Amino acid sequence: MKRLLLQKLLDWKQSPSRKPVLLDGARQTGKSFLLETLFGAHYEQVIRLDFLEQPSLGNLFADSLKPDDIITNIELELNISIDRQQDLIIFDEVGECLPALHSLKFFAEQCSQMHVCASGSNIGLLDSFPVGKVEWLELYPLTFEEFLWASDQPPLAKAFEQMNLGKVAHEKLFGLLIEYYFVGGMPEAVKAWFQSKQDIIERTRRVQQIHAALISGYERDFGKYSDKLSAQHIQAVFENVPVQLSNMMDDSVKRFKFKDVIEKKSRYKELAGPINWLENCKLISKCHPIDCKPDSPLKPLAKDNIFKLFLFDVGLLGHMLGISYKEHRDQKYHYKGFVAENFIQNELITLIGRPTYSWEYARSEIEFLYKTEAGDIIPVEVKSGKRTRAKSLQTYVQRYSPTATFKLIGSTGSLDDPAAKVLPLYYISKIKDVLG
Repeated sequence: MKRLLLQKLLDWKQSPSRKPVLLDGARQTGKSFLLETLFGAHYEQVIRLDFLEQPSLGNLFADSLKPDDIITNIELELNISIDRQQDLIIFDEVGECLPALHSLKFFAEQCSQMHVCASGSNIGLLDSFPVGKVEWLELYPLTFEEFLWASDQPPLAKAFEQMNLGKVAHEKLFGLLIEYYFVGGMPEAVKAWFQSKQDIIERTRRVQQIHAALISGYERDFGKYSDKLSAQHIQAVFENVPVQLSNMMDDSVKRFKFKDVIEKKSRYKELAGPINWLENCKLISKCHPIDCKPDSPLKPLAKDNIFKLFLFDVGLLGHMLGISYKEHRDQKYHYKGFVAENFIQNELITLIGRPTYSWEYARSEIEFLYKTEAGDIIPVEVKSGKRTRAKSLQTYVQRYSPTATFKLIGSTGSLDDPAAKVLPLYYISKIKDVLG
């Protein structure tokens, strides 16, 4: 599968002096495949050490964290010769071997010519890591554009790249978006969906099986990386995120409510631990509502205890709620608003990082705020259906007179008005091209 992050890795490879890459991301998002297979194809030799699969490899770092000593130990252990100028070395699941993680600092300082990458799924839970000594990258589930690439439809990919707003292109792209809502972006599920030769019933069943296995794996991690009581609380929050999202029906997603998530706990401080744990593992993300005039920077305007919570993958969101493929295809189904909003949240995080921000005033709500390179704050309204008129955007414009507005809808849009951009939902990844 082609991944957007590959280009950043290739740019890093060409740099004459480089810090080690530290690739973060939720488990099973394809970090190992990206580094070893896609990126590794550009090297003569790839040396991968998996500390989860082979904990004994930690002995390679037992005596010294000096890069020369580590490389010598790897050569002895694997009976290979390593070209320090040309070969790629991967420390996989580096969070399972803290000495390997800490060694990245010394690779940065003493061997900047070497090609060293590390990856992990629990990096956000660690107490310390080499801040400032690594090139930090994060891999998310496949975006819609990557999902489109995986579908192997070059003409449709070209139409997407050119932002084709024609009816034929829209019908095909929107149909693929609905498939994405069901499948999501977890690589194993995407592979099963597009590479299977089975009929649609078997394909949907296979994707559901993969989703179930992924959820079970995350739940096992709750216990592995926390104590028993904390694991129960983490699971309670994890399961509650989709429930609260689905309660919003076709309206905007509301603030996450702390009451009734965990028995006898009803305040943010009491749920902050499980929420932060899930966020650090990249399984959920926050969107902070702003209740005043949005100005750059937005962070000081947000409150730590007020936020919306979204799941990191829309396919797993639907699975956890039991939404069938047929229901996804039914555009009259009332759930589609929050699914679309979760989709936009995930796409924006891939583009601009976390957290995201929204706007509230009285009964008016704007789903997202986007800051341009020039520092302008642009309201981003999400309307999953064909209904495009809403009072919230009018209220925002009347109060703050933004330089532009951006509306995402379930039908074809238009870029004719320079101050009011209207595009189909799937073009959210083009927001930088449109607004700057």
